Amino acid sequence: MKRILLAAAAVAMMAGPAFAETYRFAVVPKAMNNPFFDVARDGCLKRAKELGNVECIYKGPVEHEPATQAQIIQDFITQKVDGLAISVADVASMTKSIEAATAAGIPVITFDADAPGSKRIAYIGTNNKDFGLALGKQLLQLRPEGGKYAMVSGGPGAKNLAERVDGVREALKGSKWVEVSGSPTFCNDDSALAVQQMTDLRTATPDLAAIVPVGGWPMFAPEGYKAFVNKNKKDIDAGKFTLVVADTLKMQLELLRDGYSNALTGQRPFEMGEKSMDTLLAIKKGEKVPEVIYTGLDLVTKDNVAQLLK
Repeated sequence: MKRILLAAAAVAMMAGPAFAETYRFAVVPKAMNNPFFDVARDGCLKRAKELGNVECIYKGPVEHEPATQAQIIQDFITQKVDGLAISVADVASMTKSIEAATAAGIPVITFDADAPGSKRIAYIGTNNKDFGLALGKQLLQLRPEGGKYAMVSGGPGAKNLAERVDGVREALKGSKWVEVSGSPTFCNDDSALAVQQMTDLRTATPDLAAIVPVGGWPMFAPEGYKAFVNKNKKDIDAGKFTLVVADTLKMQLELLRDGYSNALTGQRPFEMGEKSMDTLLAIKKGEKVPEVIYTGLDLVTKDNVAQLLK
């Protein structure tokens, strides 16, 4: 009888919370040297800790390298993780990677950058066309008189960035703003290169009236970015040269506060990380999830930057 009772107790313990299944979800950014994704990682880790039965594994290429991202995903497939959340660096290569993961029985969602024609189950992040429209509208509001402008983008194969570029162009269509030849440039998420490209654009077109980076890359190299702005400070202060930049990380808000940009349009990467964990867990539980989950935008100028820095 004693043995039977002990065996029953053991079975009960195994069925209890202490033996609840733990899910291993991998979050794969475009590049780990991009501080934007650090914020998404923080959201992922926080939510995983709150959920208790979820582990957030954060790993991606150090730099923007689609081939390396594909290899990392293949490694996660081999490790048989329970789910993948991917910021898609290149739609073509990631579509194949997502198909391979799905074939292995691993659910895949995308965040920040989507691959809508793939077998991913859901996308979490910004409505990137709206993001581009917001950037363009901010510029138009600040400088309705128009002029020549250029954009700086990241990777040429990233659909989310292409949508932002299209959004900026749509917002400025019919206005007095004219995009210069060679725009957008592609920095491949390299912050130093983004700053250099801004310098090159200004040199090539001395009467360039605005630069719109559709990601925060140049500001992620704050010293180089500040040096660029300081060289052009006279024109910025005179309203002849305007900088409207994407994203609202703390360092960017501080730069705006200190006069190093005219406006920011921000995403919500922390929320992307949180919702990635919630969504993958729901999928593992057999629950239906929305195919698209938008996380919203924040419009920031000198008038409200102090509020966001609190």
